[in-house]
Amino acid sequence: MISLLLFIKIFMLRFVLIITLMELWISPAVYGQQFLFDGDRKKETINFTLIKNLIIVPLYINGKGPFNFILDTGVNPLIITDVSIMDTLNLHGLRTTKLAGLGVGNDIEAYLSDQIYVRFGNASMNNMPTAILKKDLFNLSDYVGKRIYGLIGFHFFNSFTVRIRYPAKKLSYSLPEVSVKKKGEMIPLELINNKPYVNMWINTQGQQETKVKMIVDIGASHAVSLESYGGKPFPLPEKYIKANLGIGFAGLISGWVGRLNAVQIGSKKFTDVLASYPEFSQAGAKTGVPLRNGNLGNNLLKHFDLTIDYAAQRLYLKPNSYMRASFEHDMSGMEIYVKQGNPNLYFIGRIEPGSPAETAGILTDDQLLSLNFKNADDFNLDDIDQMLKSGDGKRLILQLARQKKLLFKILVLKRRI
Repeated sequence: MISLLLFIKIFMLRFVLIITLMELWISPAVYGQQFLFDGDRKKETINFTLIKNLIIVPLYINGKGPFNFILDTGVNPLIITDVSIMDTLNLHGLRTTKLAGLGVGNDIEAYLSDQIYVRFGNASMNNMPTAILKKDLFNLSDYVGKRIYGLIGFHFFNSFTVRIRYPAKKLSYSLPEVSVKKKGEMIPLELINNKPYVNMWINTQGQQETKVKMIVDIGASHAVSLESYGGKPFPLPEKYIKANLGIGFAGLISGWVGRLNAVQIGSKKFTDVLASYPEFSQAGAKTGVPLRNGNLGNNLLKHFDLTIDYAAQRLYLKPNSYMRASFEHDMSGMEIYVKQGNPNLYFIGRIEPGSPAETAGILTDDQLLSLNFKNADDFNLDDIDQMLKSGDGKRLILQLARQKKLLFKILVLKRRI
């Protein structure tokens, strides 16, 4: 049985992608394979796309592509979420397994394959262990605004020393034996089940400073998620709001969102940091790593240029221009998504009860036509995301289409936490 969690942080218009695969019949140690460069090349730099704090890179699979994949230190084998890719890969003799995950509901099925050849820039790998979901439950493409086919993680990071420059949207990777100047403060890294962990400190409202063990999860778009402490639910701060944190393979995941007084990693301290607290029975009790307290996501990690060195088990943090950015949640209480094949058509998804969106009379499935009299298709999803958390009390004028009727709504943003 595979234990796998992938839940989408719909509440804050972000995705949290936390995937744990255990007891997989395909083990990386069996193959001992890694990505290799073509010819004498030893390093490379490529551009990536950053949407909702997710790093999106192009992959070629079995000679086809490019396909957009999310780069994620929280996954072990390659994960293919868009089953339509099956028509092009020429696979045979696939095995089927059931995936058990967070939330409440039934398991789902996935194919397992070792017939996958992956090309990443000028590097490639044969026989990559891969799980292919039989059904795309999460519609990542709709909430990112770009066709997403899956996630890639451990095998890429285990093959190279990787540097991520968020403001420049540059990804550099070199063979471990290549001498690379490591810029920034060094943080010890611990690999557990092929996933990177760091120790850091947090200060919760009304509580003492606490040392926590966190997975470094660049596939998570939140800042901090706190799942468990001492085998029990992580204590909530004094102020928090109830939230639906997303959906897992086994159903909905509920929890809370609050703020931390401080988060410190190495010598760098951040204040007033957003944190999510998944319900323990649906998350912390199912992670399979007893000492794990939670995960550290890209909304905080992007404040640094990162150098990730699995071979030496080190993480280097160099502050960048995002250090001035504050941590804000969605102030509208509604989701915005696109429909596959129509990246410029925006629709309203789930609306939080009692939120500004509900107060304004906005309904699920309304089509967003304009924001402050500017056509919606002039924005991308990140632009809209920023507008919906742009300030407590700010007024936005939305033009909507509802059952062939045109409506104007005034949305007054509210800082709820």
